[in-house]
Amino acid sequence: MIIFPAIDIKDNKCVRLSQGNFDKVKIYSDDPLNMALQWQKKGAEFLHIVDLDGAKNEGFINRSSTDNIVKALDIPVQVGGGIRSEERVEQLLDIGVCRVIVGTMAIENKELLKKLVMKHEDKIVVSIDAIDGKVAIRGWKVVSQIDSLELCKELEDIGIKTIVYTDIAKDGMLEGPNFKIYETLLKETNINIIASGGISSIEDVLKLKSMGAYGGIIGKAFYDNLLEFEDVMKCLQKE
Repeated sequence: MIIFPAIDIKDNKCVRLSQGNFDKVKIYSDDPLNMALQWQKKGAEFLHIVDLDGAKNEGFINRSSTDNIVKALDIPVQVGGGIRSEERVEQLLDIGVCRVIVGTMAIENKELLKKLVMKHEDKIVVSIDAIDGKVAIRGWKVVSQIDSLELCKELEDIGIKTIVYTDIAKDGMLEGPNFKIYETLLKETNINIIASGGISSIEDVLKLKSMGAYGGIIGKAFYDNLLEFEDVMKCLQKE
């Protein structure tokens, strides 16, 4: 199981939100690049970056920060947040992004998604962000009536290999993940599932691993020192 340290970027700062609420922002660093280099130095094998301003309004505020991190790191990076055009996908892949994460595109432009999957295969990842099992889009501002499990099955048919699934109610709350939905997804699909939202203990990590999760994204628990990256990796290696 891969542990993805998360770097969420807003106004070119490393931040965390609670339940995706832009009014509940906590700044952890004024230098996202330095933070990324620290994760690499600690031994992270993969990094997860989200452009929060891009997710909210498709703005370009954080593009230089995102691009600079990708170019500077030696470890693979996956990037999401406001990626809704073929041009941006190609730009990110051209500078060395390992996997591009799209969300809104999977709802609003499936034809483009299919085209990108045909061309780039497993380099295209879909982020499913859900509230009470219903998919939220456009930076979590719009909640659709689309069932998240049914969408996962549809994406698997399209050819998506990996999904980042976030239970928004758990995000940034440090109360543990929604194990029930991950159990269901792992049972009813063959997609690689990256769990996101609420992972805050070694027990959470080990349970996700035992369930067969491909990966787990951890942000706030690391930044608030509830979890140490080295301790998590040691426990995984012992298993």
